[in-house]
Amino acid sequence: MAILNKEATKALLQKVLSFSKADECEVSLRGTEGGNIRYARNAISTAGDISTLTLSVTSSFGKRSGTATINEFTDEALKRVVARAEELAKLAPENPEYMPLRGPAEFKDAPGYVDATANMTPDDRAEAVAKSINVAKEAKLEAAGFIENTTGFNAIMNSKGLFAYDTDTNVVFTITTRNSAGTGSGFAGRGFNDFRKLDTHEATRIAAMKANSSAEAKAIEPGKYTVILEPIAATYMLENMFRGLDARNADEGRSFMSKPGGGNRIGEQLMDEKVTIYSDPFYPELPGATWNRDGLPLEKTTWIDKGVVKNLAYSPFWAQKKGVQPVPMPSNIIMEGGSASLEELIKSTEKGILVSRLWYIRMVDAQTLLLTGLTRDGTFYIENGEIKYPVKNLRFNESPVIMLNNVEALGKTERSVSIESYRSYMIPPMKVRDFTFTSLSDAV
Repeated sequence: MAILNKEATKALLQKVLSFSKADECEVSLRGTEGGNIRYARNAISTAGDISTLTLSVTSSFGKRSGTATINEFTDEALKRVVARAEELAKLAPENPEYMPLRGPAEFKDAPGYVDATANMTPDDRAEAVAKSINVAKEAKLEAAGFIENTTGFNAIMNSKGLFAYDTDTNVVFTITTRNSAGTGSGFAGRGFNDFRKLDTHEATRIAAMKANSSAEAKAIEPGKYTVILEPIAATYMLENMFRGLDARNADEGRSFMSKPGGGNRIGEQLMDEKVTIYSDPFYPELPGATWNRDGLPLEKTTWIDKGVVKNLAYSPFWAQKKGVQPVPMPSNIIMEGGSASLEELIKSTEKGILVSRLWYIRMVDAQTLLLTGLTRDGTFYIENGEIKYPVKNLRFNESPVIMLNNVEALGKTERSVSIESYRSYMIPPMKVRDFTFTSLSDAV
């Protein structure tokens, strides 16, 4: 029962709404099913399948609202959860920012569902893992990894007549390889809507190459360097910036998008003109949801255009307060790139550092978006367009906003997955000058 089709979902939500006595009521339903395998030291450690179906009811009387959730679907259980939401609403204080529910709307079908992923079996996952482990063994390395596939659907319906439904699929694969001495490490991460695009053999081969190449790393002096960030390293930096595309945080002085003296930076040249960032739920390689929980449609939106801030997200409440139209937060992020390959970026570098991955990133200053973190899983010194030797890992203190002001070149955009959020982005490799490293780290 975890995945319901559009007709069955609509019938269930209509039944729930029929039990409501509130002034306004919204019901949401989310179902997922899928499976996973986790492995370490070249052997599977855990495997499983999961199936969930959760119903949430929000009832409102005036500006008082209450929410209750349930995973039972008998008529008695559905009546109980509606009554509980109404009971909580009557006890709640008034919400001064309450916004009335939206009425009927038409939404385009989400393009993120792929049969090949939805039909994955435990054998498919095991075969993918076996390919990865075989590569690690042949390279005389130990592999630890994770593969997970999910199929899901989301739906909302309210008492004003709005109904929205979408489905999606996703498969995520991450792999870390290490040598027996613990002196070399490599990593690769992949995420796709379509399982047929996942090549665990090739991903593990890259991780193995990084592990064997990063042994016997040399120490170099911290300082400012030209760096080439592989897409996954760039993703870890930029993900923190993407979360800041919110007008209210900016207007209230709480983000890097805040203008000194008040207001936000819409219209300002904030980054290098090579930088263009947008969202598009219909982007073929990274499809996203076509509506959000506020009942707003999601369309292509440009956030940064040639370095100029073009849009920030406005919730319905903040949009009303500011007298503008609501702008939903994006369901995906695409950063335009150039035509160069990673190898060509390396060849164009006289002296610099190739960064495979960043990790343990923490916020230092929200106003400037200053971050700190460490390199990991393969860091290499570049000289005269060639990788000369591996270097010990380094701690950095850098802001992605400053980093995007110092972009010298961008490579071809590719899909990259964040291991921290398991979200995928379209991000290019990038060559950046004056990236700040503050100290060495003995971690591998």
